[in-house]
Formats: sequence, structure tokens, C-alpha cells
Amino acid sequence: MKKNRVKFRSWIAVLVAVSAIVIDQVIKVAVKLNMYLHESFSVCGDWFYIYFTENKGMAFGMELGGKLFLTCFRLVAVSLLGYYLYRIIRNTKFPVGYIVSIALVFAGAMGNIIDSLFYGEIFTHSMGRVASLVPFGEGYGDFLYGAVVDMFYFPLFSFDWPAWMPFVGGEHFIFFSPIFNFADACISCSIVSILLFYRNCINKPLK
Repeated sequence: MKKNRVKFRSWIAVLVAVSAIVIDQVIKVAVKLNMYLHESFSVCGDWFYIYFTENKGMAFGMELGGKLFLTCFRLVAVSLLGYYLYRIIRNTKFPVGYIVSIALVFAGAMGNIIDSLFYGEIFTHSMGRVASLVPFGEGYGDFLYGAVVDMFYFPLFSFDWPAWMPFVGGEHFIFFSPIFNFADACISCSIVSILLFYRNCINKPLK
């Protein structure tokens, strides 16, 4: 009975992770092959745009340390996360919803790692032109040095701070200015889900 449950949980995790990675990569490749860097178009009014940008850092365009360091850090982190996912799948005390959330975090991390590992090798650059696929090794960068593709932009509302306000007076403020991708969304939504519904699982022993 336990063996069947573990098998079912394994298939759920694999299906969720693979589906998320495929969706993420399909969106990124479509943007990369059809838009030039910083090109944008409105999807819904003034609050939802597809805005093509690339970053060398963490989720939502943040940057921390050198590119090689970040890529290696991601590889180590996703390896540890994969091992953790394997362990909680085999422990039937962890609910399926928690496994799905961790699988999505894993998929999101993998989605961005794929960009870092391979995009520099297989795409030409997108500055001022639409990129194209090229034979491996003839792209804009080296292995491990590819840029992560971002495209979702939700400037829900904006305003100018009053001139009398200290530090920010007169500056233009945009609510939710980060540009992100599907992988980032998988990670963020899953973390929120874990904090809301599965906090008791975070420190639960694996055995």
C-alpha cells in the first residue's frame, strides 16, 4: 500500500515539475525568437505588459554577486531541493499539496538554470534585433553565462510622490515594477502557499 502511495506521489511531483519547466521554456523561447530586448506590448490595458528583458541575477531581476557564482549557487541549491523533494515524496506524512509546492519551487529554479546554462550557447544576442537559434557554442555567451529571460510586467498603478515628502519627493512610483517570468511565478506562488497552508511541514523531520 505504501509503495503505491509513494509511486503516485512521485508521478504527481514529476508531472507538476516537468509541466512547469516546459511551459516556462516555451514562453521564454517564444519571446526570445519574436522580440528584441526591451520591446513590449500591452496585453491588458496599462496594467499588464509583455516586456522582454534579460537579467544575470536572481528572481525578479535582482542581482547578487557574479554570474558564475549565481549559476553555481543555483545548481547547488536545486540539487539540495531535489534531494529534499525525493525525501518528502517517500515520507507519506507530508501532504500532496506540500509536495506540489516544493515541486513547483524546484521547477522554477530549474527553469532559470536552463537559461543560465544554455541560452548563451544557442541564441544570438537580442540587443536591437530579434535573436535566432544557432548551433551550440555559437551564441552570445559561454556555458553558465546565459542571461535569464523575463517578460511579465504588471505596473498596476503609478503616481508621483508629493514634492514635500523627504527622500522620494517628486519621484515617480510604480506599484509592482519588477519584471519576471513563469519560473519566478512558480517559486513565489509556491512559497506563499507553503507559508499559508503548510508551515507545519517546514520543520517536520524527514524520517
